[in-house]
Amino acid sequence: MGRTSDARQRLLAAAGDLMHRRGYAAIGVAEICARAEVRKGSFYHFFPSKEALSIAAIDAYWEAQRPEWLAARDRADDPSARLESLIHALIEAQRAYRETTGNLGCMLVNVGIELSDREPSVRARIREILDEQTALVADIVVEIDRDTTLVTARAVLAQLEGALLFAKLHDDPSLLDHVWAQIRRILDAAGDRAGVGTGGDFGTGRSEAG
Repeated sequence: MGRTSDARQRLLAAAGDLMHRRGYAAIGVAEICARAEVRKGSFYHFFPSKEALSIAAIDAYWEAQRPEWLAARDRADDPSARLESLIHALIEAQRAYRETTGNLGCMLVNVGIELSDREPSVRARIREILDEQTALVADIVVEIDRDTTLVTARAVLAQLEGALLFAKLHDDPSLLDHVWAQIRRILDAAGDRAGVGTGGDFGTGRSEAG
């Protein structure tokens, strides 16, 4: 095994895949290098530590998803339709990941919970990404709930991540089938508080499918 021009990318891919499947503490540099087919000595040419590699892998994981979130924020159509398309895209990505690997769950949340009391730099990067996700959702829901926008955005993401947790625990992706219907109830409640209601702008374009 030797260092080649794509060794860094192979290390990132191996670390991301192993963390997604098994978490942070259960994997080490030797296993990552073996998966990536990179010599352990060459590892330190690219990354000073497992912690640094983990942060880079987390960044790569988010950068692969981020365009979908930005598209949902920036499209000009109905905000409910934009948010619904984002939620369904994230769920479909989970289904595809399970078909490929047999696993479910968000790497950011899984690793973030695992590292709740250690590896502060990794935890801080995950928190920054989750804050960015919240802000992107907030940019959509602000049209209905200006007074408690961040609270509503966090509730939307908490509903999605909670459903992913149960789906992972039960190894049952069908538990994701009704996530959008549950999120829509959160948005309807926010609309009622704001005096918009289901007949307002946020109500148009919504499908009745869960």
